[in-house]
Amino acid sequence: MSDGSRTVLITGAAGHLGREVAAAFSRQGARLALLGRSAESLRKAFGEEDASRGFFAADLRDAAACKVAVEAAQARFGRIDALCNIAGGFTMGEAVHETSDATWDAMLDLNARSVLNMARAVVPVMLSQGRGAIVSVAAGAALKAGAQMGAYSASKSVVVRLTESMSAELRERGINVNCVLPSVIDTADNRAAMPGADASRWVAPADLAAVIAFLASDAARAVHGAALPVNGLV
Repeated sequence: MSDGSRTVLITGAAGHLGREVAAAFSRQGARLALLGRSAESLRKAFGEEDASRGFFAADLRDAAACKVAVEAAQARFGRIDALCNIAGGFTMGEAVHETSDATWDAMLDLNARSVLNMARAVVPVMLSQGRGAIVSVAAGAALKAGAQMGAYSASKSVVVRLTESMSAELRERGINVNCVLPSVIDTADNRAAMPGADASRWVAPADLAAVIAFLASDAARAVHGAALPVNGLV
């Protein structure tokens, strides 16, 4: 399939990494279904919609809202060839034995339930097409947690396990499912949170976006269920 006929749905599109992922696919000529919390945040990040770029708003914690947004994207572009689950969140939490329900629920909702809800909405579309690709953003912390990171690491580990399960379920039906495991991503928020760190050793969003674009491409059609570390120089 030519790039110009592909439609890529990107969650968290207005964020630092989401914008870079959108730019990577735009350079390939793909049509973009950009999903964020509000159309206003998407307009602020991308300007106005055009023939190859549509905005769709949804709270990814809400399965019904995800379904409505995906249906709108499919109605607009006719198909969804790739889903990039970029939306997520991080917060340092408490020690595991002091973890609050609020911390636990926030991390699982942002990082795991969002992936589940989008799978529920998008996979039936891809099955009807007979092909598709799904790439999710997990984290290096999914493999080894640190102190006060129990809830976050658990939520990102769920992303890896969902990736593996979906791959096993869908690879024979023309759908590739993989995820990336970045270390610290070089964003303004992370620089502010860690002012003494050497950000030059972190993962540049554009570099991570290039890996995501590869995994969503036909060139990665032989890659299934991978959890690919993207570590920068850390």
